[in-house]
Amino acid sequence: MAKKLVIKVTAGADAPERCSQAFTVAAVAAASGVEVSLWLTGESVWFALPGRAAEFELPHAAPLPELIDGIRAGGGAITVCTQCAARRNIEQKDLIEGAGIAGAQVFVSEIMPDDVQALVY
Repeated sequence: MAKKLVIKVTAGADAPERCSQAFTVAAVAAASGVEVSLWLTGESVWFALPGRAAEFELPHAAPLPELIDGIRAGGGAITVCTQCAARRNIEQKDLIEGAGIAGAQVFVSEIMPDDVQALVY
């Protein structure tokens, strides 16, 4: 049975290496055929807005727009934390195509099955 990988990103441009690692692992997993669910929380939620990922720069790291495209191309889901979005006045209509907004109840339901691996960056 295939495992699902749920990755929660708790950092954005405020902790660029940690942020980049999360997106990189998600993209590699998706490209490898793993079912991926990427959760954006805290400052990482900004990358669910059109054009914002292109503003992120980290030397020797893959560009975030390419990583996001890879996650989506591999069938990965991108979800923005409800409270984090609300604190930043972000609504569903503001997000990139394919991204959604959901809360802790959905996150918990995704990570609890035995065939799921959860990582937090």
